[in-house]
Amino acid sequence: MHLPFWLTTALLLPVLLYQGKHTRKHTPRLPEAQGSPSGQYGEGVPDLRLLVLGESTAAGVGVSSHEQGLASQLALQLHERTGRTIAWHTYGVNGIRLGQLNRKLASMDLPEADVVLLSMGVNDTTGFTPRGQFRRQLLALREMLTQRYPAPVYLLSVPPMHLFTALPSPLRQIMGWRARQLNRVYEQLAKQAPEDFRYRSYPAITDVSLLASDGYHPSAEGYRAIAEVLAAHNEGAMYPLRRHI
Repeated sequence: MHLPFWLTTALLLPVLLYQGKHTRKHTPRLPEAQGSPSGQYGEGVPDLRLLVLGESTAAGVGVSSHEQGLASQLALQLHERTGRTIAWHTYGVNGIRLGQLNRKLASMDLPEADVVLLSMGVNDTTGFTPRGQFRRQLLALREMLTQRYPAPVYLLSVPPMHLFTALPSPLRQIMGWRARQLNRVYEQLAKQAPEDFRYRSYPAITDVSLLASDGYHPSAEGYRAIAEVLAAHNEGAMYPLRRHI
């Protein structure tokens, strides 16, 4: 149990509850992206198939079309950098927590993929999911995906919520503190079980021109900026291209 965090949260609870309610009431709730949740850059059989799973970022909140979202933009960046054919697919639900995502995925017929990226953590942060429970849910997700996707699952860093200017202080600092705790769960799992998990971080979006109208989610330019950073990891063979025989 992280005693300093919980003591601080308990002392500030009345303020946090008020600020949370006020923020939810006055922050625009943007819809999920529309259009096909899959696509391809390049011709012929894909050299790499990407699958992005998660919450609002995987659902494309902040842009009108999935083609502007994270999975598509990452595939485009890899295609432009390598000249290879890259396929992409995304599945996300705005507002979902990891345990809920696991239950949904268990009943779904997921697409073929060579690389799976998980974009989660914000809703588990705001929902105060216990760290031990979060870890168990990550292990359960990996177990569920093992047969279909033997390669490690890439855990994308929990956004640094202490930099979310749409959140007032001290709510912003408390959420940032909690987000860092969950992010450390990612880092620890990737260190302890590299055959199952890999961790990838990307810089926080602080430029307002990269944010959607809610000041919370990435805009099309924001998703592109995140994709550029993640695509750069391909130099370290993050996304191994398949060879066709």
